[in-house]
Amino acid sequence: MKTFVTACLLCLGLLAPASAKVQPDNPFPRVKFETSLGDIVIELNRHRAPLTVENFLHYVDIGSYNNTIFHRLVPGFVLQGGGYDNELVPKKAGAPIANESGNGLKNKYGTIAMARETAPHTATRQFFFNLDDNTSLDPESGWGYAVFGVVVSGEDVLEQLASVESLPYHTETGWRDFPQEPPVLIRAEVLPQQQ
Repeated sequence: MKTFVTACLLCLGLLAPASAKVQPDNPFPRVKFETSLGDIVIELNRHRAPLTVENFLHYVDIGSYNNTIFHRLVPGFVLQGGGYDNELVPKKAGAPIANESGNGLKNKYGTIAMARETAPHTATRQFFFNLDDNTSLDPESGWGYAVFGVVVSGEDVLEQLASVESLPYHTETGWRDFPQEPPVLIRAEVLPQQQ
């Protein structure tokens, strides 16, 4: 019966795949982003956002974020990535996950959160960095955007990424706020667990 329930939760996207169990006894795993402008280290929060962290670590673990671009930059607001390669080909996404925006973590400067569509439970693989204290993205009377970690090293690199010139409109895709020269996430890797 337990296997059946687990399978149902996986199908509904409410449970991360078993392969995503990276450092399962580490409540605060760290991931290093090697970008075209330098390195950023993010500390994830399994206590507050367990489903989101497992989902994110799954993509990191299989190398699916490697050689993707930051495709949306709204200065003073957000820097979004994780969804496209440098040819603007969408990366394969798994099932949507449950929205954990009510976890008490706020969309403050330097935090990382899940991007989603308008509907609340539609986040899959794309994420964004908050470039300001974005209280409008926190849950008030409805669903917000789930924060699941924070930059602990490389804030200067985040600032460099945030200062890239952004086009108001990208003619090829029709996207708004597209970086003129999109920064690349060369590699994302889980750092060894701290003792």
